[in-house]
Amino acid sequence: MKLKLDWTLVSPIVALVVLVAAAMIHNGVMLVLAAIALAFAVFAAVHHAEVVAHRVGEPFGTLVLAIAVTVIEVALIVSVMLSGGLEKAGLPRDTVFAAIMICSGAIVGVCLLVGSLRHHVQDFQLQGAAAALAILCALSVLTMVLPNFTSTVAGPTLSTSQLIFVGVISLVLYVTFVFVQTIRHRDYFLPFTRQTAAGGIEEEDAPHAPPPINGEAWLALIFLMLSLVSVVGLAKLLSPAVEAGVLAAGAPEAVVGVVIAALVLLPEGLAALHAARANRLQTSLNLALGSALASIGLTIPAVAVVSIVIGQPINLGLAPKEITMLALTLLVSVITLGTGRSTVLQGVVHLVIFAAFLFLTVVP
Repeated sequence: MKLKLDWTLVSPIVALVVLVAAAMIHNGVMLVLAAIALAFAVFAAVHHAEVVAHRVGEPFGTLVLAIAVTVIEVALIVSVMLSGGLEKAGLPRDTVFAAIMICSGAIVGVCLLVGSLRHHVQDFQLQGAAAALAILCALSVLTMVLPNFTSTVAGPTLSTSQLIFVGVISLVLYVTFVFVQTIRHRDYFLPFTRQTAAGGIEEEDAPHAPPPINGEAWLALIFLMLSLVSVVGLAKLLSPAVEAGVLAAGAPEAVVGVVIAALVLLPEGLAALHAARANRLQTSLNLALGSALASIGLTIPAVAVVSIVIGQPINLGLAPKEITMLALTLLVSVITLGTGRSTVLQGVVHLVIFAAFLFLTVVP
């Protein structure tokens, strides 16, 4: 394989160099360089994710990006928990909730809106969307609503046995979903097909370019991981500056979690938007809903283990306002994605709910 050196290969390496340099040199210039490097790393991650996805096919391609981002995000949360003490007891909950709202509200809404504006009406697999939403509803309520109503210990925390139980069922539900998505009912998550006038089958979002060879795919996977590591590392590096800016503006501290979650989810969001513009809405939904599921199914078991090992309690229960927003988002998602077809209206509804989430985060 002939290696062609371009910006998508250079950007992750430069971003890692900037990350190391900014960690040692603390000044405004390095923060600006870190922000620029973060932007290039995000676009590089999207490119490499699309190469991998093209090689392995759906739904494996979107699963690679969703799990890769979530695993690194979990590592970031755990590192902050270990260094932050009791002050970070609500960090896992806030991060997971923000990820759900961003994936189900912003990413799904933008994809539905942009795809419908460009292609009028888009089709997707109803069975796949229904399966993902069923798991998302169960995981969300069991991990972030139920802790407020248990009586063994006062909410929003859980006892050790309850935390173990919640961690186990979260992992079981997510692993079962991945099994269904990739093996048992993989066809539920494949691109939508329709009958042509000649009687054949036309795949709506089939790629037209030939898939990359194995060497190119492995190279893309390596640089995808490098890009994601640099994205999360730079996001963590920039978080103190973001927090200082938020506090200086008089906004609540919860805004910081939303900003950091948005930075971490940028690669998936841009990849999903690109797919929707190319009339590949199934890929967009696989990315958005899969990322939301991975955020809960992998984060909660990991932080549960850390909490038990180090003896640091975590707050999982959401406040009433957040529970209301979560319930509204899940209800509307079940309705809007329950037809198998998308229109502009559905995208607008999701984006309005996400705008309400952002507004109430800033103005609680």
